[in-house]
Amino acid sequence: MDASALAFQGRTVVMDKQDKIGKADKDKLGKADKKALKAEKAKVSRTLDYVAKTTGVVEGADSEYSELEHRLELAAESSGKLSAVWRPSIDSLLKFRPGMRLTDVDGASRPGFEGTKQDAERFIELSSHQIAFYQELLYANGVDGGKRRMLLVLQGMDASGKGGIVRHVFRQGNPMGISYHGFGKPTDEEKSHDYLWRIRRELPQNGWIKVFDRSHYEDIVMPHVYGTYPEHVWRARYDEINEFENSLIDDGCSIIKIFLVVSRDCQKRHFIGRLDDPHKYWKFDPSDLDARVRWDEYMDAWQEVFEKTSTRRAPWYLVPADHRWYSRAVVSELLRVGLRDMGLNWPPAHFDMAEARRRLEEEEA
Repeated sequence: MDASALAFQGRTVVMDKQDKIGKADKDKLGKADKKALKAEKAKVSRTLDYVAKTTGVVEGADSEYSELEHRLELAAESSGKLSAVWRPSIDSLLKFRPGMRLTDVDGASRPGFEGTKQDAERFIELSSHQIAFYQELLYANGVDGGKRRMLLVLQGMDASGKGGIVRHVFRQGNPMGISYHGFGKPTDEEKSHDYLWRIRRELPQNGWIKVFDRSHYEDIVMPHVYGTYPEHVWRARYDEINEFENSLIDDGCSIIKIFLVVSRDCQKRHFIGRLDDPHKYWKFDPSDLDARVRWDEYMDAWQEVFEKTSTRRAPWYLVPADHRWYSRAVVSELLRVGLRDMGLNWPPAHFDMAEARRRLEEEEA
């Protein structure tokens, strides 16, 4: 194995070890557990030493070693409240399940998290390193001809923070490999096609992450609430969408579906804030007030969406969003785990490496 490949292998090992250490609730550990944690940290340190020693021919190996060591220290030093934030896992905390009611979700709650805003920001800082690493793996595989990709669907009532989540996701990765599309009211051209036509046009490229601000689910909820299509038309879309998403997954596209749950009081505060700030007038649309009047109808419509389309392969996550820092931490974790669980490896070299080195060395002669 050449030095660069060994370095990548070492980085992957470090990421895995760092993740384990970062989840240790140090404030609650007994002596035996603290001893085990110390031993785990020592093993990771030995891995770092090994990577540094065996990648000496790679330019920048020393700086890369220092960066990884720093990340290891950050993870090991995380507070107990932060490191235990997702115990139990987000799946058991926020994934929609039979019997769950949207109206029972408190937008101001923070399931599984007892820390402060600063703790959440620290968690996001730590997880962003892994997100960037796994995203690079995904992009590299796309360049190599792989079909893995990811679709992140964001839904929620107005002022639930969808735009902030989009900016947050872009900050955590490389913009070369992440794209965004916001779906508004269908245009005349879009109306002349099947409702999934405009969705298919915006799907992620191989190796890319695509963020949808609103999505094909609007084509169920809006006619459900406003009666713009006969009931038999929009009800048929539940099965059509499930089939559509299953076909995407079969073709290598991972799907994460998030509904940001904002309370009516919180939405009202944000609307008033927009009216009070001349820099935010552009964000306000009087039609948003019409939707507030129909709040209960929207809740019923979305409840049925979750019941009909939250599947084992493409579940919905109901994320409380009154505290923006909490919802962003949740999205970070869903994104990190989703990318990690793709189980990707670095693409092999499809060229003669020795010949490439020889030609470069000849240039120096």
